[in-house]
Amino acid sequence: MLLTLINAHNPWEANWASCTIHPGFGVLILRIMQQLDVTDIRILQALSAAPKASAVAIAAELGLSRNTVQSRMARLDLSGALLPFEQRINPAFLGFPLASFVNIHIQQRKLGAIVAKLRLIPEIIEAHGVTGSADILARVVASGAEELFRVNGAILDIDGVERADTSLSMAELIPRRTSTLMAQRLASTQGSPALATAVSHEAH
Repeated sequence: MLLTLINAHNPWEANWASCTIHPGFGVLILRIMQQLDVTDIRILQALSAAPKASAVAIAAELGLSRNTVQSRMARLDLSGALLPFEQRINPAFLGFPLASFVNIHIQQRKLGAIVAKLRLIPEIIEAHGVTGSADILARVVASGAEELFRVNGAILDIDGVERADTSLSMAELIPRRTSTLMAQRLASTQGSPALATAVSHEAH
């Protein structure tokens, strides 16, 4: 089984460490990330609250120099801490309101070729290598049930794909978030009630 993110921003072939689980049973692939320090997280919190804020405004708010904020933001961007802008775009506004998650079962030795084929299907907007009974978990969007049926067929047509189990998303109960994680990191280093504050703000 595999444990890593598979998309154009974070190709599974790069930045990984491998260890054999058992001879003949494949390898586990793990991303190696450099953790952010308190200053980085405070800058990210400020950007999350005001994405269009200038480096000068953030520096004034946090009591940092403009050069510090600018250099930190540049490093965060280059390191991959900041995801591409396209990941902020809501697929529903592009005409793809139907979201689903597809558990794909594959022949492991054909993983690379299968991922390359999956990249060619526009409606697959994200995919992860996962543990468990399936091998890949894909997030798929579609304009309707008929298109979703077509995409599911395209996945099954890929050489090496053995099965694809689709689950429709009925409602997004918790939107993707990182504010609570940033607050938790700050709380663990500063001993502050930041996490409770972040969750309270999110609820409002």
